[in-house]
Order: sequence, then C-alpha cells, then structure tokens
Amino acid sequence: MYLTIRHDTSYRYEATVHYSIQQLRLTPASGAAQVVRRWHIDAPGKLDATFDAYGNVLHTLVINKPHNEIRLHVSGEVETIPLVDGLLRDAVGPIPLEHFTCATRLTEADAAIRELAQSVPTLTSSASLIELSGQIVQRVKYNSGITEVTSTAAQALELGNGVCQDHAHLMLACCRVRGIPARYVSGYIEPGEVSPQDASVAAPHGASHAWVDVWLEGKGWISVDVTHAAFASEIYCRLAVARDYEAAAPVRGRRIGGLEEELKVSVTVSAQQTQ
Repeated sequence: MYLTIRHDTSYRYEATVHYSIQQLRLTPASGAAQVVRRWHIDAPGKLDATFDAYGNVLHTLVINKPHNEIRLHVSGEVETIPLVDGLLRDAVGPIPLEHFTCATRLTEADAAIRELAQSVPTLTSSASLIELSGQIVQRVKYNSGITEVTSTAAQALELGNGVCQDHAHLMLACCRVRGIPARYVSGYIEPGEVSPQDASVAAPHGASHAWVDVWLEGKGWISVDVTHAAFASEIYCRLAVARDYEAAAPVRGRRIGGLEEELKVSVTVSAQQTQ
C-alpha cells in the first residue's frame, strides 16, 4: 500500500522569539514494515541531520534571529508492507532489550497498573497482547483534551480517559511490570479502514498516532495498536521508536522569548493499493 502523507505544523508567538532550537523526529526510515519512496521537510532554516541513540533520524533546527512564528511542512510517500499478526522482521536493534524493560517517568507502574498488568494470565502470544490492549481501552476510554503530553500512564488510568499516547504508555507499563521488553512507536495512521465504531479515535483525514512494539521471545517484535486493540498493519507509517513519548516526540524544542504560544497541526494521510 502507498501512503501519501502531509504534516503541517505552525507555531505563532505572542512576542518576539530571540532564539529557538527544535529537534525533529519527522523522517521515517525504510525497514521491515515500510519503504520510504519520497520524503521532504521544509523548515525556516538549515536542518542538521543525524541519528539518535535509538536509530531514529533526527534533525536539529536552530533559529538565532528574531522571529514570531515557525512553520514546518512535511510531505512524502511510503510504501508499506503487510505484517502477519504484527510481526516485524527487524532485528533486535541498536539498543539491548533490557533497556526496554525499564520504567520511565511516563510509564512508572503504581498498584492499579500492576493489577491491570495481571488481567491477562500470560503475555507469551500475539493474541494475549491484543487481549491486554482490549483491557486497557476498556479502562481508559478514548477522549481527547483530558490528558496532556506530560500525563503519565498512572494518571490516565486513574482518569479513565486518554488518547493513543496514553494507551501506548499503559501497554508499556504493563509489559515492563512483567519483565517484557516493549517500546513506544510514533507515526501516522490512515483511518479509511478504521471501523465505524472507532471513527472518533482517528481524525477524518489521518492523524499522528502512537502504538507499541512488544518483544516476544522466540518470535521478535510484535507491533500492536493498543487504541484499536489490533496489530499494526499497512495503514501505518512508522516515524520513531523509544522508551516513551518524551524520547520519540515528533517535535521538541526550547526558546528564548515569545511569551504565549499558539500551535496548529494538520495531518493528511491518504492510501492507495499497490498492484
């Protein structure tokens, strides 16, 4: 399947910004699940490219002259590859598996998460991961505007509401409680094949999305969309992986000046079947 993706981000500031630096994880890489055919980022300055510790493509944008807005435009085409029961054919990766069993600030387990983690007897099969996903979305309904990007898995579970990021963090927390390596995935989803009852989960024309990869011994990485309690498939484009959102965020930055910030994001993802 071919996914055509457009992602526009704009920051407008109440006052002049004198200096800003942004790290962008907005470039997908070719791998077992996808082949990048075309990709481009337009930014108001030079982009310095490198790789982070997880192997993600990382661009750094520095603007050291006065400005009142930043506009980023991303566009590209990715050919995705169907996965059988979410199984990636990728190797372990540059980071030891043990790293993905360690809790982070966003995935620290409390008593409620430990109880949720035990709601499925075993986590040794692909089906058991889908079962645990179902338990998570039953406990945490998809509702935007209640949690924030800084919200923890424990806070989302207590609130009983959250978004895909919260569902992913809860899955990570549950897996790590049980000593199972799991990593956060950021990317895009084309919602055309999302079932009607899940229509509220994805934006009408596509959206940034978050899901997880779970390492099952003897199988490898299993890619699971917790929000839809389903395996990630060819309607997904992978951007970055890490232990949680903070290390895989598409855009992170700091600035001097600006006062209040207005952020606008528009994502369009369209799909075309390959022959």
